[in-house]
Amino acid sequence: MRKTRILLLVLLNVLMMTYSTSTWAQKKVEVIESEATSTAPLHQGKTIKRKVAIGRFSNETEYGKGLFYDKDNDPMAKQALDILSTKLTETGKFILLERNDLSSILAEKSSLEETPQKIGADYVIVGSITEFGRKNTGRARAFSTSKTQTVEAGVSIRLVDVSTGLIIYSEEGKGSAEITTKESIFGTGGKAGYDATLSDKAISAAISQLVENIINKCTDKPWRTYILSSDSDATIIGGGKSQGLEPGMTFAIMTKGKKVKNPQTGIMIELPGKQVGSVTITSTGGDTPETEYSIVNITNGSIDTTNLKNYFIEEVKK
Repeated sequence: MRKTRILLLVLLNVLMMTYSTSTWAQKKVEVIESEATSTAPLHQGKTIKRKVAIGRFSNETEYGKGLFYDKDNDPMAKQALDILSTKLTETGKFILLERNDLSSILAEKSSLEETPQKIGADYVIVGSITEFGRKNTGRARAFSTSKTQTVEAGVSIRLVDVSTGLIIYSEEGKGSAEITTKESIFGTGGKAGYDATLSDKAISAAISQLVENIINKCTDKPWRTYILSSDSDATIIGGGKSQGLEPGMTFAIMTKGKKVKNPQTGIMIELPGKQVGSVTITSTGGDTPETEYSIVNITNGSIDTTNLKNYFIEEVKK
């Protein structure tokens, strides 16, 4: 009987060790997102890439703000900016522009309305991390213990239309990520400290909820650019090859609409412009997205070359 008991105990220990090695030593990593963001084209056909500048991304939480905290070099804000930039670039619908001086421009909103050509972008994105937190939870069982690390993040985005200076989209997205490690009472399994990649995953999950709406807001409105110069030699407009402009493409010449003030909000509203002609691209040039241009022929109508600020060139939606 004694030998039988010893044999049963040995067999039980072997089974438990095998089970703990094959199962309990595994780690579980889970990223929780409300919905997967689709980066598929919104519609078939030629899409002109919009120029987007991320003007500012700030960390509005108290996380990571110690005695020597530098607001201009917040690592979590930079992390969120990089994630957003990557996601927008991956859609193939945007050209991201570097704009380190946009904070001062955004502080004076009227400059957006009066001189949008100087910004060089169609839209400006302003973002902030509004929530961030992490927690650890544990659970003990008969033959194992487990530890779960969870990170939750909230990101707020505002999208500004440079041509009007108005915020056309504002929303907050939330995301979370977690990792679970398990260890058996026999010492096998995983042991882990704080996983720094969880903050990446949580912020990415929050931003993913907003990207599709950013795409829709930017591409629903017809693309527009401005006349850079016009004389007897040539008429030149902003934008070129990297945005998808090609010889043979035709655009409308529009006059700026009348501006009226909403007495309830005090906001100036620009009424729709009037088409006075059309242009056709003959060639493109420039070395970078910021210096690209297109040479066009005025195929219909005419313009007052002494008042080019009164016109803009707009995509004709089909």
